[in-house]
Amino acid sequence: EKTLKYFLVSFGILETAPAPVHSYTPANVEPASRPPWVTDDSFSQKFAPGKTTTTVTKHILPRGAPVPSPASTSAYPSPVSTSSQAPAIARGTVQRAERFPASSRTPLCGHCNSIIRGPFLVAMGRSWHPEEFNCAYCKTSLADMCFVEEQNSVYCERCYEQFFAPTCARCHTKIMGEVMHALRQTWHTSCFVCAACKMPFGNSLFHMEDGEPYCEKDYIALFSTKCHGCDFPVEAGDKFIEALGHTWHDTCFICAVCHVNLEGQPFYSKKDKPLCKKHAHAINV
Repeated sequence: EKTLKYFLVSFGILETAPAPVHSYTPANVEPASRPPWVTDDSFSQKFAPGKTTTTVTKHILPRGAPVPSPASTSAYPSPVSTSSQAPAIARGTVQRAERFPASSRTPLCGHCNSIIRGPFLVAMGRSWHPEEFNCAYCKTSLADMCFVEEQNSVYCERCYEQFFAPTCARCHTKIMGEVMHALRQTWHTSCFVCAACKMPFGNSLFHMEDGEPYCEKDYIALFSTKCHGCDFPVEAGDKFIEALGHTWHDTCFICAVCHVNLEGQPFYSKKDKPLCKKHAHAINV
C-alpha cells in the first residue's frame, strides 16, 4: 500500500495531505452546524401545534411600480387545490367579477382567507370581500370594473395596459386579450394579415416574400412557378423540365396527341405544344 501511494504521488495523481490535527470543542461552545431545535430553547414554542403561521407570497410588481412598505404588503394566496381553480384563460383576457348578495353561504375570502359574512364577489374561481378585491398596483376597487390577471395578481385594465400588455407590430397600440406571435413580434390577431388579400391568418400557414407575409392562395398566385401542362404550381422537391419557354412537371411533358412521356426523348413543337416524332406533322393539334 505504501509503494502504491508513493507511485501515485510521484506521478501527480494523488496529493498527500498533512496528518490530521486532533482538537476538541470546549463544552460551552456549540458548533454552528447543530440544528436549531438544539441550539434554540424557544424553537419548540415557536412551532408548537397550537401556533399559527402566516405565509406571504412574493409578487413581481410591474416595472416602474414603487415597492410597497412591509406594513402594506399584501398577497393573494393561491387556492389549495387545483379543482377549485377557474378554467385556464388566455393571458391578457379582460374579466369581470360577479356580485353575490348575502346569504347562508359563507365562503373564504381569497385575499384575507377569512369567512365572508355578507355580500361577496366571485372571480377567478374564488370569493372575495368587495372591499379587498383591488388592483395590485393602483389599489382601485375592481368590484365593478374589468380586470386582468397577471403573475397571480389582478390589475385594472389601465395598469395592465401600462405595464404588461405587449405592443402590436402593425398598429403600435397595446394588445389586450388574444395575442398573435409571429416573425419574433406580437400582433393583434386582426392585424397580422396577408399582404395581398388583407385577410387575417388565424392559425393558417403563411409564406414570406420580400419581408411580407402571404396566405397560401395568394403566394401561389403571385410568386409560384406553374406547370404549363397542368397549371398547378411546381413546388420544392418536384421534378420539372424547362422546355419551349415554359416549366413542366416531368410527368406533364407529354405528346399533345398520344400523351407519351417525352422526358429525355427528342420532341417537336407545334402551336407551343410538344409532339413526339410520330406525330410531329399531326394536323389536329
